[in-house]
Amino acid sequence: MRFIIAFLLMMVLHLQEAMGQDTLPKFSAVQKSNGKIIISWHNKYPIVNQISVQRSKDSLKNFTTILTVPDASLPENGFVESKTAGPDQYYRLFILLNNSKYLFTTSSRAIQEVNAPVTKNEQKEEDNILQKVANQRIFDLQDNSNRQKPAIVLPNKINEPPPIAVDKTIFVKEKDLVIRQLPGIKVSQFRDSILTKTKDTLLFVNADTILIKPFVPKEVYKVSSLVFTGKDGNVNIALLDANKKKYAVKFYDQDNAMLLEIKEIRDQLLIVDKTNFVHAGWYRFELFEEGKIKEKNRLFIPKDF
Repeated sequence: MRFIIAFLLMMVLHLQEAMGQDTLPKFSAVQKSNGKIIISWHNKYPIVNQISVQRSKDSLKNFTTILTVPDASLPENGFVESKTAGPDQYYRLFILLNNSKYLFTTSSRAIQEVNAPVTKNEQKEEDNILQKVANQRIFDLQDNSNRQKPAIVLPNKINEPPPIAVDKTIFVKEKDLVIRQLPGIKVSQFRDSILTKTKDTLLFVNADTILIKPFVPKEVYKVSSLVFTGKDGNVNIALLDANKKKYAVKFYDQDNAMLLEIKEIRDQLLIVDKTNFVHAGWYRFELFEEGKIKEKNRLFIPKDF
């Protein structure tokens, strides 16, 4: 009997909590007694792709996106703003649907909660929302125009296009060359494939053209322990087993023209005078061991003072 009563009590509390949260496109904005503002909503629509929380001092314009929720598909979702931008702030939601259509909710000011100590349930609600945010990637948006769809920027990836008609042809270009044509309905699938399988960047040049910018990794320079520049500016070649193996080295200038070749190195430490390198700057080298490439790297010859 006690178990049944406890179960019914839990169901009533859960129902009260669910009823307190508005269903999209409505949302709740409540300022807690501890000064934090909780924006929350209930989502029962599977066609929602993205939800962003926006804030403004004006109820009609100058809204700025303060956060895009990591997973728009969650039935219960929200955002906790710990540091408010001041009193009388207005909030609204930007909702992007999977057919590239979008809408803005009606703006609303946060309602002041009746002064009361923060309960364990309130703290748990805030912690749950914060945990959802912390476990996902967060993408900031910028929206400087009134009632205009904001540009969506995913770092190093893609800027979202304006709404695309499903029957429209989209041209995919790499530099000035058109490499592919897509029907509008396939753009989202193509974008997701690029995001998950490559490090390339997609840029929407206009409403019907996508530009692919291939990812070029930055070269990471690490000083060689075998061929390096000494404090005096001369090049040191340090090979502890030079008397047992056959080593050779080639040096190249910045235009990849071979500058100097040492066909056989017999000393464990060989010093090559910097005057052999004509001028200060970067030089490439290739170190060979028994006729095979052992290391490709570069070194810097400093100026004389």
